Amino acid sequence: MTFRDHFSSASPAYAAFRPTYPAELFRMLAERAPGRRLAWDCATGSGQAALGLAGQFKRVVATDASRAQVASATPHPAVAYRVAPAEASGLADGTVDLVTAAQALHWFDIPGFFAEARRVLVPRGAIAVWCYGLMTISPEVDREVARFYSETVGPYWPTERALVEAGYRTIDFPFEEFPVPEMAIEAQFDLRRLAGYLGTWSATLRFREDQGADPVGPLIDSLRSLWGPSEQGRAVRWPLSIRAGYA
Repeated sequence: MTFRDHFSSASPAYAAFRPTYPAELFRMLAERAPGRRLAWDCATGSGQAALGLAGQFKRVVATDASRAQVASATPHPAVAYRVAPAEASGLADGTVDLVTAAQALHWFDIPGFFAEARRVLVPRGAIAVWCYGLMTISPEVDREVARFYSETVGPYWPTERALVEAGYRTIDFPFEEFPVPEMAIEAQFDLRRLAGYLGTWSATLRFREDQGADPVGPLIDSLRSLWGPSEQGRAVRWPLSIRAGYA
């Protein structure tokens, strides 16, 4: 399957503005895994999930098909970053205790990735894939962001976005699924960080390429009267949709 690179052009911004995941997620997954020797984080981007796994596993191999994303990833002594597609990790058979894919499964050849995960996992190894959609900030701000999402850049979302909007529930998940508690990403954003984050959306990147203009600026201008001082931090929350199971 040809790798469709939506994010290399925004790799530094991705590293700077994408949110990190809750520590409780990685603790829960480590407890479910049969061991803590090796985790594989697939499509690691700039390493947000890999760094969380590094606190729970002796070694983490973090792969991404984008060389630019790997080059922007945050170093960690327990994390080995590699350029590799989701369907061909380069890992040995039966060596991985946990496989993860954070906000990325919808870009994959999904059956190919699941077959690769099953190949590299130890017996009863665990796999977890998760995604998140629109964040919540306040009702007034959320309405403006939702309009931006569906109307301004809406035509530029790739078709795979529908899988995220369904919370991955429409994906055939061929593993022995186990329940996970409800979790969410939480962060503090000022207007600058909100603008940076919205600029990493694949639809925003495609809008810029097609229109030769940045759609984020007008949105931020419209939010100023709702936000207050631009440097004021506001709580931002993204509920996670998680599918997890055993090989």
